[in-house]
Amino acid sequence: MTLVDHALEHRAPRRGVGALYAGNARAVMYRGWRATRSTNWLVMLSGLFEPIFYLLSLGIGLGALVGTVAVDGREVPYAAFIAPALLAVAAMNGAIYDSTWNVFFKIRFAKLYEGMLATSLGPLDVALGEISLALLRGGLYAAGFMLVMQVLGLALSWWAVLAFPAVLLIAFGFASVGMAVTSYLTSFQQMDWINFVMLPMFLFSATFYPLSVYPEPIQWVIQALPLWHGVELVRGLTTGAVDASLLIHVAYYLVMIAAGMVFTTKRLRALFLG
Repeated sequence: MTLVDHALEHRAPRRGVGALYAGNARAVMYRGWRATRSTNWLVMLSGLFEPIFYLLSLGIGLGALVGTVAVDGREVPYAAFIAPALLAVAAMNGAIYDSTWNVFFKIRFAKLYEGMLATSLGPLDVALGEISLALLRGGLYAAGFMLVMQVLGLALSWWAVLAFPAVLLIAFGFASVGMAVTSYLTSFQQMDWINFVMLPMFLFSATFYPLSVYPEPIQWVIQALPLWHGVELVRGLTTGAVDASLLIHVAYYLVMIAAGMVFTTKRLRALFLG
């Protein structure tokens, strides 16, 4: 019997809110950041350059042929049309990377959460800590890309100052759901399902083309995708197409966050405290 097993067997049971949350999620987040600090810079650079390459090759290169695209009745340059979409994608990718593959390794191989939950930490501490770490990565990706957008003059409205809080909301939503889904996966083959879902969502969430180019039945499917809501939210802010409909996108992500947090907490409790 390991020390962790011994601690789990003999620790005093906690009841009520204390069984779920000890108010120390920052310790989980800080531990995760320090454990990977030697490679964090490389991961950050790779996650930042991917959307920049898309922007330069498609937004600047292909944009010279496309010209302008209509957004809420206004014509905007093609680069300014896809830049906010790529910003939302950057936030999504950073959050998903941390909340899926990293969490999968910690649950199935490192057995890290067993040790954490043998202390005063509760499953909600672990969930919040890991999701906050994923949120940090997604936020850093987005901040770097926003700087590039500003330099290239692709932020067309003062509403763009709200784009950063918006991408944090997007990252939070994807991190919460990503961790919840990962807690149910048991093999690397199952983890491939995440990429199977992410790639078409990236390509078909009105990222590179207006929603109107698709047949109406396909439009309904696209509008149910979480990334589409993120793209529309950020695009509305950066192009100045701001109206009450943006609140629908915000509400969508708030529901994602709440659902992801509830399922993640329950799943961690079932796996390690059952």
